Amino acid sequence: MKNVYTVGQVNAYIKNMFTQDFLLQSLMVKGEVSNCKYHSSGHIYFTLKDEKGTIPCVMFVRDRNGLQFRLQEGQQVVVTGRVDVFERDGKYQLYARQIVQDGAGFLYERFEQLKRSMREQGMFAPEYKRPIPGYIRTLGVVTAPTGAAVRDIINIATRRNPYIQIILYPAVVQGQQAAESIVNGIRALERLGVDVMIVGRGGGTIEDLWAFNEEIVAQAIFDCSVPVISAVGHETDTTIADFVADLRAPTPSAGAELAVFDYGQFRERMTELSAGLNARMRRKLDWERMRLQKAGVKLQYLSPAGRIRERRGELTKREERLKERMGRRLTAEQNRLRLAAERLRGLSPAEKLSQGFSHVADAAGHTVTDVRGVEPGDLLTIHVKDGRILAEVKKKEEWQWKKNG
Repeated sequence: MKNVYTVGQVNAYIKNMFTQDFLLQSLMVKGEVSNCKYHSSGHIYFTLKDEKGTIPCVMFVRDRNGLQFRLQEGQQVVVTGRVDVFERDGKYQLYARQIVQDGAGFLYERFEQLKRSMREQGMFAPEYKRPIPGYIRTLGVVTAPTGAAVRDIINIATRRNPYIQIILYPAVVQGQQAAESIVNGIRALERLGVDVMIVGRGGGTIEDLWAFNEEIVAQAIFDCSVPVISAVGHETDTTIADFVADLRAPTPSAGAELAVFDYGQFRERMTELSAGLNARMRRKLDWERMRLQKAGVKLQYLSPAGRIRERRGELTKREERLKERMGRRLTAEQNRLRLAAERLRGLSPAEKLSQGFSHVADAAGHTVTDVRGVEPGDLLTIHVKDGRILAEVKKKEEWQWKKNG
């Protein structure tokens, strides 16, 4: 007799078959959401369908952290999960681990996931941003060789600085080969040693710009030793490259303005600075000249030569005062001497002799002043105004002078 199996055994066997199928343990299924129900337990039950069939699905509450939108009827989604059998009911269903919107929504989910991942890795951190040089000579551009973006960059860059050197790497910016082409362009311009690099393209849909959301492009920008300006799409467009780059420009035209300094304004600024510097130098020279003049005057006052001149002047004045005093003293002494000479002349024996007086001296030359000093027979010398007379005392007489009254 053939073996007879219970319902539970059959369901368990089928479940085991599903479990052993590697493909069914992790697959992505695309379809339209229908019969969507949020259970009070937190689980989400829904059906995924297309024009050829349906499959029941469930997302348990533990997996809902990865769901970035509210699941609704009619949405086109891509469900990642496993297909398994619910033994009690004998039905298979898709157990969802992740749900993203299909098309633009799907790409947006991938964009958000990549952005979160790179932010967690620190690739958006401001401390890794390199400053854009204020004055550059060589501009590298990674973009499509044709189109408005490259024309705008070249026109604006050369208008701002006619001496700028632009090196274009003609990259593929859309399609399957775009990411690798952009990476090659970044590395090639880095090897050439450009001062700044613009990586970008014109506007488009999220699908058109997706190459700038690829991880290899973001990594190449992050690793680049040359400052990178991301200039992708229009002002409202945002890509992963914008977050990783050293500077984000809203458009390619704006990227050129941010990268290349305005030579005209630079020249005007240099003219203003030169005029200001010359004016300050003139003021400084005038001030220093005045200070030098003051120092010269002070040096003349304090220098040895000046002190010598000053001392010489003082000595000259003192000499003049001394001469004046000596002259006055000499005149006074001359007058005093003249008076003394007059008095002396009045007392001079020669003067007395000229007046009729005579001088009598004994043999020893002593002046004879009275008769007691001589005796008869002594020899005397009598001095008169024009000579002397030798005489002998014959006789001497004494008498007394009588005073009048």
